[in-house]
Amino acid sequence: MKALVYKGPGQKALEDRPIPVIQAPDDAVVKMVKTTICGTDLHILKGDVPTCAPGRILGHEGVGVIETVGAAITTFKPGDRVLISCISSCGKCEYCRRGMYSHCSTGGWILGNAIDGTQAEYVRIPHAETSLYPLPDGADEEAMAMLSDILPTGFECGVLNGKVAPGASVAIVGAGPIGLAALLTAQLYSPAEIIMIDLDDNRLDVARRFGATQTINSSAVDAADHVLKLTGGRGVDTAIEAVGVPATFELCESLVAPGGVIANIGVHGKPAQLHLETLWSRNIAITTRLVDTSTTPMLMKTVQSGKIDPTRLITHRFALDQILEAYDAFGRAAETKALKVIINAG
Repeated sequence: MKALVYKGPGQKALEDRPIPVIQAPDDAVVKMVKTTICGTDLHILKGDVPTCAPGRILGHEGVGVIETVGAAITTFKPGDRVLISCISSCGKCEYCRRGMYSHCSTGGWILGNAIDGTQAEYVRIPHAETSLYPLPDGADEEAMAMLSDILPTGFECGVLNGKVAPGASVAIVGAGPIGLAALLTAQLYSPAEIIMIDLDDNRLDVARRFGATQTINSSAVDAADHVLKLTGGRGVDTAIEAVGVPATFELCESLVAPGGVIANIGVHGKPAQLHLETLWSRNIAITTRLVDTSTTPMLMKTVQSGKIDPTRLITHRFALDQILEAYDAFGRAAETKALKVIINAG
C-alpha cells in the first residue's frame, strides 16, 4: 500500500508499505477513504514531537471502511463505515475510567506518533471498539473527518477548558484550522464577543464569516492594547492559545481579565515565559489538555443536525498519491490560503 512516512526532521516520503494485519484481539484494520493533515503533523516534521520516530506512517484522522476485525470485536464487522478517533482508548484503565482517554495506559495519541497512522491506504486501529465510531447513515464523509481531531480539540481544549459561557468575552489567538474550530464550537455557548487574532488577513476574513465579532491583525496593531480597548480596559474572560509558539502564549497572558482563563491548545516545542510578576494577583487559571475526544458523539449529533458545518474548514482536496503536494500547500498556508486539506485515500 501507499503511505506517507516521516523520515526525520524536515523529511517525509510517499512509500510502499505492507498492509497492516491484526496484532491483538481488539484490533481492526480499516481501509482509508478520507484523511487529512493536522498542524501536529507539521510539528512532528519540525522535530517538536520526539515520541514520533523516523519510519513512522503519519496521520491520526479520517474515515474508512473496516476490512478485518480481531476475535474480541463484537460491535463492528467488515464493511462498516467508521470515524477514526485521533485518540485510542482501552476504556478500562484508570485514566479511561476518569474520561482522560488521551492518557490511556495502552493508547492515547499513538496513531501517527507511536504507531503507524492514517495517511495510508490501510491503518491498524488498536482498541477498535472504543476508538472507532460508526458513521451515521448519509453522513458526509468529509464533515466526519473533521470530527477525528480538529473539532473535538477546539471544543474540549479551548471552549470547555476555557469555560466559555453565555455573555462572556473570548479571544482566540490563531485563526488556523484549530482556532477556527474553537470559534465554531464556542458559539454553542453564546459568548457576547469573540475576538480572533492572527497575522493573516485571509484567515481573519474567514473568521469573520465564521462568526467572529472582531478581528485583529497583530502584525498591524498592538493586539493586547487593542483587546483592552475593545473590553474597556478589562481584558477577556477566556483567552485561547491556538498556535503553539511562545509569543502567542505570552500574548494570551496579556489579554486575560482578572478571574479569567487561559486555555492552551497549541503544541509547544519551546518554553514560553510565565509572567507571574503580573499574573500572581489576578485570579486567573491556565489550562492545558490533549484532546480526549469524549465529546465526539455529541459533536457528531451537532454536525448531523446542521448546527455546525465543519466542511467550511476544507479548502483543498488531493489524492493520496498527491500527498506531498498537499503537505506543501498546507505548510504554505499564507500563500495557498489552505485551511484543512482532504486526502482521498480510497
